[in-house]
This record gives sequence, structure tokens and C-alpha cells, in this order.
Amino acid sequence: WIEGNRKKVESLSNGDLGYMYMPNTGGDGQTELMRQFYAQVDKKGFIIDERFNAGGQLGDRFIEMLNRPNLYNIAWRNAGISRIPGKGNDGPKAMLINGWAGSGGDAFPWAFKTMNMGPIIGERTLGILVGPATGHNLIDGGSITVPDARLYGPDGKWFWEGEGVPPTIEVWDDPAQLAKGNDPQLIRAVEEVKKLLKEKPRKLAPKPAFEDRSANGMKNKE
Repeated sequence: WIEGNRKKVESLSNGDLGYMYMPNTGGDGQTELMRQFYAQVDKKGFIIDERFNAGGQLGDRFIEMLNRPNLYNIAWRNAGISRIPGKGNDGPKAMLINGWAGSGGDAFPWAFKTMNMGPIIGERTLGILVGPATGHNLIDGGSITVPDARLYGPDGKWFWEGEGVPPTIEVWDDPAQLAKGNDPQLIRAVEEVKKLLKEKPRKLAPKPAFEDRSANGMKNKE
């Protein structure tokens, strides 16, 4: 399914866009983040699919890696230009969500929205994120977890517990279309990022002319 989605995005965007699927925000999700992002880091933009995300941790590591701006450029004397950070991509992005993504799967799109990283497409997330839970053992050998904290954002407002994260563009996951092999949410995400590629393309500042750093050149510059 993941590889099929990647190939669809590749086809629909003429190879311009990358596709990443995040199964959770735990260890598996972080492994997939590294594997999928690094393999496609030179794409012009990305579709980040977190539908059915099973949660785990908060998504700060995901946001950090996906939101790295171009800070420096190294102009090689006899070669091209190296972007720094090299493992970063500041091209346009969109995220896919649905009602089966929860906990860390709520937190990830919430942070994506907070950072204004791009449109969020699909259906409202599950809304079960509360906060870190502590474990307690029972005398019969069982155990329970108790939510001992609640999350709020940099704006001083509580996370939408029981509500979830709404999409900026609502698209129904139509079963009739899915049965035909179409994914309306994925198709819409590609359309939106292709628009952003025209409006806000990933840019690399051109290399300036090399300066004369000799004594005479620096004197003339003064």
C-alpha cells in the first residue's frame, strides 16, 4: 500500500513530489522517517501521510526534520553547490489525516498546523491525545495507565481533547473510489502541493561571482 501510494504520487507529479508514510510516532515511525525522507530528500515537495497513525511519542522530531530551512550554501570551486543542512528540504508539503490517527497521531498534525507547514487534507483525527501516562500495577497482576498530564500549545490553549485535529481541506475517503483504486485524499494532496510548487517553489540562491581576495582586489573593494 505504501509503495503503491509512492508510485501514484510519483506518477501524478511527474516525479516532482516525494511520498512518506508515518505508521506511528514511536520507534517504527522514526525509522520510517529517516528511511523514506533521506531517500527522497531532493524532491521539490512532499506528501506526508499519517492516516492510521497509531501514536507513540510527540512528533517534535518529525517536525524538526521536515521543517529544516536552507541556512548555508557551499559553492565549490570546480563543482556545484551544496545545500546546508544537506538532509533538509524546504519545499512545499501537505499532510494527510483521518479518523483512525490518534494520540501521537493527533499531536503530529497539530504541530504541523502550528508551524504553518502546509495544508492538512482528509478527515478529523481521533482526538484521544491527553498527555504522558504513568503505569500502576494491581494486586491481581494486572496494570492500568493513568493520564497525569494534558497538552497545551505555545498559544496557551489546550489541545483539542475529544475533538481531534480538523483538516484545512476536508476530503471524504470515499469507499466507492477506493474500490476503483482511487484515493481521493491522496489525489487532492498532490493537486494542492503542485499548486504550491508554482506559488512557492523550492529555491536555491544563485552562486555570486567569486571575489578577488588578493590585496589589490580587497583594496579596490574598499
